[in-house]
Amino acid sequence: HGFTRITAAGAASAKAAKNLGVEVVNGFTGSSIWHMLYSFPPVSDKMIEDGFQYFADMWNPILDEFDKQGVKFALEVHPSEIAFDIHTAHLALKALNNHPAFGFNFDPSHLGYQHVDYVKFIYEFADRIFHVHMKDAYWSDVPMGVGVFGGHMEFGDNRRYWNFRSLGRGKIDFENIIRALNDIGYNGPLSVEWEDSGMDREAGAEEACDFVRYSDFTPSNI
Repeated sequence: HGFTRITAAGAASAKAAKNLGVEVVNGFTGSSIWHMLYSFPPVSDKMIEDGFQYFADMWNPILDEFDKQGVKFALEVHPSEIAFDIHTAHLALKALNNHPAFGFNFDPSHLGYQHVDYVKFIYEFADRIFHVHMKDAYWSDVPMGVGVFGGHMEFGDNRRYWNFRSLGRGKIDFENIIRALNDIGYNGPLSVEWEDSGMDREAGAEEACDFVRYSDFTPSNI
């Protein structure tokens, strides 16, 4: 019954988006295998394969409705989701048999601190990037007392290895991101997702908008 309710809710989201004139819905899928990330206790290949099959069983009916309504679903590639780096994004697409309604919301902040090549991600999934979040993150160049997993600390604690930062104040290379998005012909929104625990949010919002306007140059037409 839970399976049916989830499918119905997803279908309703697609219909609502169409009625509102929305062409892309961003969201999360969750992951039944995220807790197996560290692979200890030992995790078999079949356990991972079963997790991606469960994802496909859950989401293919939803995506069919999205396709029927002419709306795309963009998964934000993000820790705790079925796709959280380049490899798992490929696995997700494979599990769905490259469903035409399924793609990604590209957010480099969640890839950078993992040391995933976020510019390469753009080229790898050039036809599947349906939306872009402009969001920055900072990570340390030296070992810290708390690593990539966050140590159960709140965001903003300076003892963490990484934290989100206002646009332009972190380590994300937006220059090459914009150039890559221009290369693949991306014409969608550049949506500011702003998080910085150490900065006033209104000041941060203003400078973030200015940063995006500066960064988003028009590509050459010759």
